[in-house]
Amino acid sequence: MKTGRRRKLHFSKIYSFRCGRSSFEDDHSQIGGPGFSRVVHCNDPGSFEAAIHNNVGNYVRSTKYTAASFFPKALFEQFRRVANFYFLVVGTLAFTPLAPYSSVSAIIPLVVIVAGTMVKEGMEDWQRKRQDIEVNNRKVKVHRGNGDFEYTEWKNLRVADIVKVEKDEFFPADLLLLSSKQQHPLSPQQLLLRDSKLRNTDHIYGAVIFTGYDTKVVQNSTDPPSKRSKIERKMDKIIYFLFGVLFTIAFIGSIYFGITTSDDLKDSTMKRWYLRPDKSTIFFDPKRAPAAAIYHFLTAVMLYSYLIPISLRADQPAHARTSNLTEELGQVDTILSDKTGTLTCNSMEFIKCSVAGTAYGCAVTEVEKDVARRKGSPLPNEMVNGKDHVKGFNFEDKRIINGNWVNEPHSIVIQKFLRLLAICHTAIPEVDEDTGKVSYEAESPDEAAFVIAARELGFEFYKRTQASVSLHELNPLSGKKVERLYNLLNVLEFNSSRKRMSVIVRDEDGKLLLFCKGLRTLILAYRELDEEEYKEFNERFAEARNSVSADREALIDDVTEKIEKDLTLLGATAVEDKLQNGVPECIDKLASAGIKIWVLTGDKMETAINIGFACSLLRQGMKQIIINLETPEIKALEKAGEKDVIAKASKESVFRQISEGKAQLTASKGIKSFALIIDGKSLVYALEGDMKKLFLELAVGCASVICCRSSPKQKALVTRLVKAGTGKTTLAIGDGANDVGMLQEADIGVGISGVEGMQAVMSSDIAIAQFRFLERLLLVHGHWCYRRISSMICYFFYKNITFGATVFLYEAHASFSGQPAYNDWFLSFYNIFFSSFPVVALGVFDQDVSARLCLKFPLLYQEGVQNILFSWRRILGWMFNGLCSAVIIFFFCTKALDPQAFNSSGKIAGFQIVGATMYTCVVWVVNCQMALAVGYFTLVQHLVVWGSIAFWYLFLLGFGYMPTSVSATAYKVLIECLAPAPSFWLVILFAVISALIPYYSYSAIQMRFFPMYHEKIRWIGLEGRSNDSENCNMVRQRSIELTSVGSTARRG
Repeated sequence: MKTGRRRKLHFSKIYSFRCGRSSFEDDHSQIGGPGFSRVVHCNDPGSFEAAIHNNVGNYVRSTKYTAASFFPKALFEQFRRVANFYFLVVGTLAFTPLAPYSSVSAIIPLVVIVAGTMVKEGMEDWQRKRQDIEVNNRKVKVHRGNGDFEYTEWKNLRVADIVKVEKDEFFPADLLLLSSKQQHPLSPQQLLLRDSKLRNTDHIYGAVIFTGYDTKVVQNSTDPPSKRSKIERKMDKIIYFLFGVLFTIAFIGSIYFGITTSDDLKDSTMKRWYLRPDKSTIFFDPKRAPAAAIYHFLTAVMLYSYLIPISLRADQPAHARTSNLTEELGQVDTILSDKTGTLTCNSMEFIKCSVAGTAYGCAVTEVEKDVARRKGSPLPNEMVNGKDHVKGFNFEDKRIINGNWVNEPHSIVIQKFLRLLAICHTAIPEVDEDTGKVSYEAESPDEAAFVIAARELGFEFYKRTQASVSLHELNPLSGKKVERLYNLLNVLEFNSSRKRMSVIVRDEDGKLLLFCKGLRTLILAYRELDEEEYKEFNERFAEARNSVSADREALIDDVTEKIEKDLTLLGATAVEDKLQNGVPECIDKLASAGIKIWVLTGDKMETAINIGFACSLLRQGMKQIIINLETPEIKALEKAGEKDVIAKASKESVFRQISEGKAQLTASKGIKSFALIIDGKSLVYALEGDMKKLFLELAVGCASVICCRSSPKQKALVTRLVKAGTGKTTLAIGDGANDVGMLQEADIGVGISGVEGMQAVMSSDIAIAQFRFLERLLLVHGHWCYRRISSMICYFFYKNITFGATVFLYEAHASFSGQPAYNDWFLSFYNIFFSSFPVVALGVFDQDVSARLCLKFPLLYQEGVQNILFSWRRILGWMFNGLCSAVIIFFFCTKALDPQAFNSSGKIAGFQIVGATMYTCVVWVVNCQMALAVGYFTLVQHLVVWGSIAFWYLFLLGFGYMPTSVSATAYKVLIECLAPAPSFWLVILFAVISALIPYYSYSAIQMRFFPMYHEKIRWIGLEGRSNDSENCNMVRQRSIELTSVGSTARRG
């Protein structure tokens, strides 16, 4: 808001200025370090001096690849993984005579998988590129001479440019503030950082100091951490296990082949005459049996490669903000949550106050709501008289609203109390020209709530200038609002050591008044100053503010301490940060699922405990273990100021308190529930050396943990301790920049898009709008994803074991001669066309239990936490099932088709007929096995399961009509040999049924006598008994784990 005439800023008169000393060549790696300085020739970015310093441009790139580096870098990323490298070697060997199949058929699947993964990488990087383009092409006004400004793109900015940034625009680079509506002394506080937003003022002028990669936000940014899910890491172990199996059977087969080969011409008799050992040069030469065995080993390694699921070879580590961690959502053991803006709205409300010893306000606090909710009593009505809710103001008391305070016995004190709320702040008013309503831009939600409360109670702050604040006050005598002007002489800003702020004003009667307020649980006080005292203070205060020494802040504090004394208490306020909708219910449900919940907050202990009760994290009757350093002994040592003695005593105190807490846990023997509450000072020592192990043991034994006054670094260290110390999956959730370290340390980082900006979202793996969405994200989608991925991977290994084992059995049947059972292209397309689509559908659509039942029985979630569905027992069980299927298919086909006539013409079934029949059986079995394993059939799953089988027949028919140079052994094999023969169809029928019987029998017995928890719940849903409370309670009592947190806790 403009106030009178202001001297014009002449850009032609802005000359270069120098900050400290600098060499001609800036070392960009030292930016921000001790002694670093930069010379900037303002308004002359093209000067010779500026060119000497070679400052970086303002273009910023966040992409992983460039156009030039994409192919080499992406290929390196693919082939540095052992599985991909193995298939590259196999593909290369396929071009040698050692190969049991054609080189083209071997290399095409690898090309398809690697190309698909590279396309995915490229698409993800293109999204980052688009974001970069959007940011770099933002427009800002740049001075071009004679006071004229024109828009230019961010990427074109250079050091020394003068820019004009308007309200609600982002700063395009690190700027030094030159001019704004308010005057500011030149200091580090006037450095405006890139990507921050201008608020509370119409516009500013600034000089570009740092650009691009030199800006603080880019210098402080870190690459997103490489995160891999536990299932993915376990999958690597399984693949290594399969590699071991592959090389073992290849080695054993090669030894057998070498021994057999050496005997082929014994006594001048060719035992394996069909291999023509008498004319063999290397591969089957009895005279060179050891070399033949080695060559066979290489052939077998290529032939048995089908044991490794090619569809799983794109197992790249997930990076932040990708979708590769979805299965981890079903395995979360501990949630570490920020409080402000995450559990709460970061929107303070004025609810109560106490003035002159009298309490006012009857609004309901969150703790009172929680007590009513747990007792089952109706919630008190928050808003009365039908009044519209005003954001920041949840106050109701007929004694004080609508000007009724003038009738109170202490009306003069109330007047001063409300006047103080309207004056003592740094908020900026904004008046709507159409409605005349006043809104406020404040540094914190607390401050906004106080100014709004003053306005609603009759003291409206509506105008601020450099030297005054203006109010509309309620006159107690006339009952009307009058304008009051207060000359603003000094603002004594809040800091963490004084924990208060004050203003000194002169009213219209000439009185000098000091208004002072404390923090959060706000104490309001004032005093009247005399002229001489103020004159002395102001001189000393100006001297301290203008000081350039290192102890400037201490000098200011010393001066303000001497004026902020002998105050008269007016009263106190109570503001509350409202819980987000659904937070108590969400925490209760997550706790009922057996998930441990920790709150890491920068708030003081009392505030954190109150929120803990309000959101069901703490319960009445829960034993609290409180660890802090607020003892008289420690305080006495702090006053003495001996740092080493303080540190030693503090460490001993924390160790003693943790040990006593552990003793309480041990003595309770699990009968009581405990909550651990620790402050930031104590956390410093609890996270050191050997003590952190003791602290973790205590914390894990407690039902709830609250860490108060935690710094961002402490949040990250606690998260790292829990993740590494427990070995369980951790999820961190927060909404602000101070939560970034915690989000990156956790296995899963969840960012909430809120008023704190987008830093948390940009550093997270998953972004949600509110905390309450975590309930469905974990208990429903997390459980489904875990089950889908677990089942999908088990099925991948099953189908490849089934296929690979038939290849091995046939090669053994052929005396380990390296003869594959199937056509080259049958081998190549098995994993691509005939067995992969159903498993993809399983991973997308399958559900064992409906969303409603997932929420009704939250302990179902423990199947993921305990990794029941992806245990080694289950994995090996699926592999054994695959081996059984392969043995049944192989022996059924070979015994049924050999040596009797295959068709009516008396033709004997050759290996091409046996191979095609066996392949058909494998396709039928693995797809029917999928149909048996699916828990929730959709139209898509029907299409892909039965469509994969139908596509095999269509492929066999079409492929058979291709030239023999391509189709080879498959030439018209279906139309001329298989389809006309009844034995072909009978063998398929009986082989498929026989191969499925073991799994079906096992499943039926297990379901009937040893049902898993999700199977019990599923039966309840299928039988329509999900609303039968007695039956549901019986299932819950047989659940996996008891819970001790939340209002519905079943223990303690």
